Amino acid sequence: MQSISLIRAPCNLGLRPLSQGHVPGTWRAPQALTEAGLVEKIAPAEIVDMERPAYHAEAEPGTMLRNGHSLRHFNLALADHVEDAARRGLFPFVLGGDCGILLGALAGRRRLGPLSLIHVDGHSDFRNPANYDAANMLSAVAGMDLALVSGRGDPLMTEWPGVPAPLVPDRQIVQIGERNGNDPDFAWKDVKDTDFNRIEVFEARKMGADAVVASALATVSQLDWPFWLHLDVDVLDRAILPAVDSPGSPGIEPDELAEMLSRFLADRRCAGMNFTIFDPDLDPDGRLAAWLVEFLGGVFEAARG
Repeated sequence: MQSISLIRAPCNLGLRPLSQGHVPGTWRAPQALTEAGLVEKIAPAEIVDMERPAYHAEAEPGTMLRNGHSLRHFNLALADHVEDAARRGLFPFVLGGDCGILLGALAGRRRLGPLSLIHVDGHSDFRNPANYDAANMLSAVAGMDLALVSGRGDPLMTEWPGVPAPLVPDRQIVQIGERNGNDPDFAWKDVKDTDFNRIEVFEARKMGADAVVASALATVSQLDWPFWLHLDVDVLDRAILPAVDSPGSPGIEPDELAEMLSRFLADRRCAGMNFTIFDPDLDPDGRLAAWLVEFLGGVFEAARG
């Protein structure tokens, strides 16, 4: 794979507060993982540091997306960094942060041409105006990033300068890892009506890494575009990694996940990757940060062959 441009994106704007006065801790993930040795493990050619944006729990004027204008501003800056790295022949690895950074990452790489998306996440993140009261409910972008990527939702997060909407068409999207799809109160049942290639966690665990990778690559190969890789670490079981915003069970086993990710990264069409949702506030002794560094280091080492 190409030399890495490590873009540290300390963002928590896409998350809701879990209680009054709470400020989500995902913004600290780039610092925590760096302190745990990630830079030494993945050996990037360069490091780009973005400034942490201010978090506000209350609504902003003109949008019912929490931190909507602030998150758009952050994502536009992120898009510039991703585009710049890609144009210089580097592999953008965006270290977040919450899932809202996916939009800026895609918007930046999308300036170089169309993209497919492999979305590895314990949730489909498909909240959109068809399944909730968007006009009256203050909502968090991190729970709707896949809907927004596919053009569903507030233009503040679906329309980006220099690229057509949607960022990625349905048929070029793979979603791996949803664990709540069979629940009676599943919040976004309409995701099942899309043209996404959906591989829920139960199916992924039965299929194994080889079959999941083959299915995902068959989807992105329908049109031989580059693809972006999104990793939300809540796709791991809460018993393995509880320090995330919305932990759950079951999850994809770490060895299987590592195999999938390394093979996606090793594919010549992989155009970039983002990492999201680790919350160091829930890892006071740093044990999980150290585990994640070893995990990611192994993934990148295997991808490089």
